[in-house]
Amino acid sequence: MTQGGAARRTVLGAAVVAAGAGITGLAAGPAAASGEGGGRGGDGGFRNLPYPTVIGHRGASGYRPEHTLGSYQLALDLGADVIEQDLVPTRDGHLVCRHENEIGGTTDVADRPEFASRRTTKSVDGVPVTGWFTEDFTLAELKTLRAKERIPAVRQRNTLYDGQWAVPTFEEVLRWADREGRRRGERVWLHVETKHPSYFRGLGLGLEEPLARLLRRYRRDGRDAAVFLQSFEPSSIQRLSRLVSAPRVVLLSAANTRPWDFEQAGDPRTVADLVKPEGLKWIAGFAQGIGPTMDLILPRDAAGRLGAPTTLVKDAHARGLLLHPYTARNENSFLPAEYRRGTDPAAYGDALGAFRTYFEQGIDGIFTDNPDTGLLAAEAFRPGRRPVNG
Repeated sequence: MTQGGAARRTVLGAAVVAAGAGITGLAAGPAAASGEGGGRGGDGGFRNLPYPTVIGHRGASGYRPEHTLGSYQLALDLGADVIEQDLVPTRDGHLVCRHENEIGGTTDVADRPEFASRRTTKSVDGVPVTGWFTEDFTLAELKTLRAKERIPAVRQRNTLYDGQWAVPTFEEVLRWADREGRRRGERVWLHVETKHPSYFRGLGLGLEEPLARLLRRYRRDGRDAAVFLQSFEPSSIQRLSRLVSAPRVVLLSAANTRPWDFEQAGDPRTVADLVKPEGLKWIAGFAQGIGPTMDLILPRDAAGRLGAPTTLVKDAHARGLLLHPYTARNENSFLPAEYRRGTDPAAYGDALGAFRTYFEQGIDGIFTDNPDTGLLAAEAFRPGRRPVNG
């Protein structure tokens, strides 16, 4: 992958402090490494990634239907440093790459009369959702479907690629990453999220154990493995910390929200509590980083303009945690108000300006639908320029 030709930065310094008891009672210590990770050379772990790291969000989803091999391949070809996958299970326990288990918006299932009776309404993490769900399909059935663009009103050009790819299994992605790594002579990094893990565990389809088995099989379970593991549920990351040693990231949504596993366990803490020094200290006991929504770093006002930065970057770094915030996109509809250009929500705004502002905060990486834009903006920061508030 493109490295930008710039000096690499040591992201973190001292070892993180020990964790307190987890909400699920799971031990927080890392598992013994059972492999070097990645399978191609011992070129170190995540601290050797380019800084700031550009993560292809669901691949290059600004240009191809998300979570397809076409999207992943384009992200890699554009130079993304890391490529993201979201995992949900099939009825027969295979892990597949979809942002949500409801697939009406990302496949052609609604046009398939043989599956019309599968349409239903479920409560997923306390929210009623109507559609078709991966857990109601075998892998063989799911493989008959074709992927399509999730937001065609914003990304009409992406609809050109509707039907070109099937829904990939995570094992297929691991094989693809290994092939590309051998071809390129360097490891292909992945950023893997467990989606709705408590919900699926309640269905008897726990995500962490089959994920760990695949990581061990493909030698991505070690401390220096070319993979990040991420989840919005801290208990999922705690569970993974007992199964593998690969680096782990706790995702953080809006400040006033609570992780679903907290809701189920009766844990009163909100995300606002987790981004305080005490909450970050707790996270550092079983994870190496956080993935906050960008609003937790640069809040927006009622008009959608960026306000003064919070202390989250400084506070997380003080606890030895890296930060991979989400999600940067090129279109006006996703940009802060001061970076929008014109009135068309689907038109590109000043995305490069927005990226530069994000990088100036001292973040370690960013999720983006447009990895080429992110890489271009990152070039100015990769030679070791000091962050504005660092």
